[in-house]
Amino acid sequence: MTQSSARDAEMPLQHFESVVIRFAGDSGDGMQITGNQFTHTSAVIGNDLATFPDYPAEIRAPAGTRPGVSGFQVRFSSSDIHTPGDQPDVLVAMNPAALVVNIRDLKPGGIVVVNTGQFADSDLKKASLTSNPLADGTLSGFRVIEIDINKRVTEALKGTTLSSKEVQRCKNFYTLGLMYWLYHRPLETTIKWLEEKFAKRPELAEANKLAMQAGYNAGDIHELFQGRYEVLPCTSMPPGTYRNIMGNDALAMGLVAGAHLAGLQPFLGSYPITPASGILEALASYKNFGVITFQAEDEIAAICSALGAAYAGCLGFTTTSGPGIALKTEAMGLAVSVELPLVIVNVQRGGPSTGLPTKTEQADLLQAIFGRNGEAPIPVIAASTPADAFETAVEACRIAVQYMTPVILLSDGYIANGAEPWMLPRIEDLKPFPVKFVEPNPEGGFLPYARDAKLARPWAKPGTPGLEHRVGGLEKAHLTGNISYDPDNHEFMVRMRQNKVMGIRDSIPTPNVFGDSTGDVLVVGWGSTHGAITSAIEELRKKGRKVGSLHLRHVWPLPKDLDKIMACFRSVLVPEMNLGQMARVLRSEYPQQNIISYPKVQGQPFRTNELVKKIESLLEK
Repeated sequence: MTQSSARDAEMPLQHFESVVIRFAGDSGDGMQITGNQFTHTSAVIGNDLATFPDYPAEIRAPAGTRPGVSGFQVRFSSSDIHTPGDQPDVLVAMNPAALVVNIRDLKPGGIVVVNTGQFADSDLKKASLTSNPLADGTLSGFRVIEIDINKRVTEALKGTTLSSKEVQRCKNFYTLGLMYWLYHRPLETTIKWLEEKFAKRPELAEANKLAMQAGYNAGDIHELFQGRYEVLPCTSMPPGTYRNIMGNDALAMGLVAGAHLAGLQPFLGSYPITPASGILEALASYKNFGVITFQAEDEIAAICSALGAAYAGCLGFTTTSGPGIALKTEAMGLAVSVELPLVIVNVQRGGPSTGLPTKTEQADLLQAIFGRNGEAPIPVIAASTPADAFETAVEACRIAVQYMTPVILLSDGYIANGAEPWMLPRIEDLKPFPVKFVEPNPEGGFLPYARDAKLARPWAKPGTPGLEHRVGGLEKAHLTGNISYDPDNHEFMVRMRQNKVMGIRDSIPTPNVFGDSTGDVLVVGWGSTHGAITSAIEELRKKGRKVGSLHLRHVWPLPKDLDKIMACFRSVLVPEMNLGQMARVLRSEYPQQNIISYPKVQGQPFRTNELVKKIESLLEK
């Protein structure tokens, strides 16, 4: 037994059910990589987990400044969890700016690991500090571990061929190794990743492995901590095969699966925009599944190419964020008019205009439901978690092809960049919804705007004999599709398209109530508020409170019987990351209900304790 492993054996492990770590540093310190690697390792171990990356919009914000701070929070647990946690148990701060920006969130008595090698007077000045927080009492009440990580990494990589600048780029892996030691995590998963990542530059892989091993060894050699901790694998999750998944990746997989369940070739026309670009990148790697991707010159070209692909018989997708949706609006109206299937993904971010590109928000709901000229109804659905993005994408594809309509799928930055375990679905559980195109030369002639029981018009591939018909944005005559300016026909077609979209509610289930089915407060949520709401309801019910929650995947049209569910509660609380858009929709549809809006527009997701306090204030009235 080595000296290090002997120390490991002597130091008993303290077990925790759940731990939250936040890595914070300059935007060039590799905090996102560090957090992702800790996440992947915890997923391999079998922990339930949730993550929250938080980084600046600038490609390279001023080094060492508060606006340049990049953070990654990961919560890993031996039990079922729903959020990345309200407050970190451990804060790893790579410089003064990272420390002062994040210290207010740390739990009382929490651990602060500080890189003292980045606390020179010039570093304090960049962080707009007049005194050193390591000495002025800022950290009183916390367990502070001071390490000159800059110096330790230099010592660990002495003799390598790396430049001094390249050596300092390895300090995030020293930090990662230190956290692996503290929480009894293996190094093998990250070692394998480094070897694959830097296969063409093995010297970088070796340097980062050395830095990580040095950080791991530091826990013993320097006796930095009072003990080691362990979070055992989660045993409460349903049995199955799991993988760690981010929201954008899950959504991309769902789009591919949905197209294949429809028997169609998937086509993505997209223009890169934060935080939706990851979907384009993911789908571009699925060429072996028949996926066609086209990076257009702008948002308008992107959606028009996707609509053209739908006209040709593919399942068209386009992905963007709020500003891109604004540019796509006219083409969305065209898709409504010609009645072709199209999935429009909006990964929401803080606005208006450029707003907060890397922060999260839910403020595009009314834009999605109503934001087009004329009467142009489009169904809208919303993902609630990174893993749920897969099923939501499949559902968007189903609605699009069965009802011959564009569909808007809402995600947001919190879902897109967050990660959690995803139980892989069984192929046999994915129910196909195959498309049937019109056969050539149909008996009695082709009527492009005849409708089936769902009010969907037939889908004809161009060039098929006997199926010639007009397309375009001008109003069409019922059945024949000829251009028509007849006022009665226009109203008939407008109402027909509206009735088709509203008829979608016949194919969607009424969501189940989580918690009490009757009581004092029902919390109605949509999108990424799901985790915080669920955690808050669990906490309050443990206190004996009569509360429940209902989460909406289909936000337009709304599912049936919501009024009956809401009537079973004294108050209905609607938390959302906007100024009350869903609350406004619910009030217009159910004016008899006591609907209370709880808005938050800070670019940050709801915390569980915020919702608990708000619900308790309603219970006291």
